[in-house]
Amino acid sequence: MVLPKALEELITEFMKYPGIGRKTAERYALYTINNLSVDDTDNFGNAVLNIKKLIHHCPRCGHLTDQEICQICANENRNKAILMIVESPKDVFTIEKSGEFKGYYHVLNGVISPMDGYGPDDINLSTLWPRITDNNVKEIIIATSSTQEGETTALYISRVLKDVDVIVTRIGYGVPVGLNLEYADDLTLAKAIENRKIM
Repeated sequence: MVLPKALEELITEFMKYPGIGRKTAERYALYTINNLSVDDTDNFGNAVLNIKKLIHHCPRCGHLTDQEICQICANENRNKAILMIVESPKDVFTIEKSGEFKGYYHVLNGVISPMDGYGPDDINLSTLWPRITDNNVKEIIIATSSTQEGETTALYISRVLKDVDVIVTRIGYGVPVGLNLEYADDLTLAKAIENRKIM
């Protein structure tokens, strides 16, 4: 059966999201047709356009923002001596929910993965080094995931920083091996930050 062109196009667009196969995309498309008003679809379309037009990476830390710099970097009440390195903005959102961390972040927006062709130059490391030296950072907490790529990235950063006068720690127990931070609960994350270890 040949679907109407507009319906097929919408299904194709939904399938671009991770974890959305053909059947789920069809369900979303049919729900859009049958249950959403024209105003709803206009609002949805505008939201998608706005997120691409208005959201960008903070030039200071790499987090997502719609301002010149993100709210966390703009907050001068945070602890300037501690910098936590994470893989993605969703890790920042997750850690902030725990309420445990009061320092600043540096978002890599990726990990080192030689198998996938991603090296140190392909992630947000070039702005990290000056942040450490220019801002008198005393401790770096590496909070990359405990996957092989996350561990490779953590090891690379700790090796580059071994001659720099800064304490380099890794988030401690509480985050199981192979778990992405986005799936950890608030208490687990709080414990992991509290029990970080020196690398």
